[in-house]
Amino acid sequence: MTTADFQRARSPEAKHAREAAILQAARTLAARDGIRRVTLTDIADETGMHKSAMLRYFETREEIFLRLTADGWREWTPALCQRIAAAPKRGDAVAVVAAAFASTLAARGAFCDLLAQAPLNLERNVSLDAVRTFKLTTRECLDRIVDAVRAALPALSELDGVDLVATATSLAGTFWQIATPSVEVAALYRSDPRMSHALIDVEPRLERILTALLTGQSAERRPQ
Repeated sequence: MTTADFQRARSPEAKHAREAAILQAARTLAARDGIRRVTLTDIADETGMHKSAMLRYFETREEIFLRLTADGWREWTPALCQRIAAAPKRGDAVAVVAAAFASTLAARGAFCDLLAQAPLNLERNVSLDAVRTFKLTTRECLDRIVDAVRAALPALSELDGVDLVATATSLAGTFWQIATPSVEVAALYRSDPRMSHALIDVEPRLERILTALLTGQSAERRPQ
């Protein structure tokens, strides 16, 4: 879409198309360069808009990426819930739930990056309305995930489920940052065996920790 296309657009459909183009540009740039490196000017250039024109749709770069974080929650939630619900009823439910969280998060690196950035930066330079909309979205997703977890593990309380989601998403965001250093830093880690601990694989580490958490929660709720 060219700058002229954006200038001529007037209808609600055209406005929606502009917003979608801006979000897609931000998504593309973030996947290539990482969220921290993407500026508002970069996004404007990618969409063929002048930065001042783009500010009519999003007040800040943080608002753009907060919208993408909400989109990530909406995409991840049904995938996770389906994975939990589709698991065989026989076997270790704790292992199934832990693996479902770990695998679905590890497969979504861009979402993990957003999860790390949201509380640190993205919620801090936006309007209260933007924060409210984002939190209501995550609350809806949280409720759905907790219901799916408790259907698989009935002994868990609602608070257990909330703690599980909070642990999984915060650790996934942190581990993804650790697991994706710059090329130069990664080469440094590989060059010295004493730094081997700095090279991590997100999925197995997250699965081990979530298994331990769920095992402890289940033991606490088990009748004595």
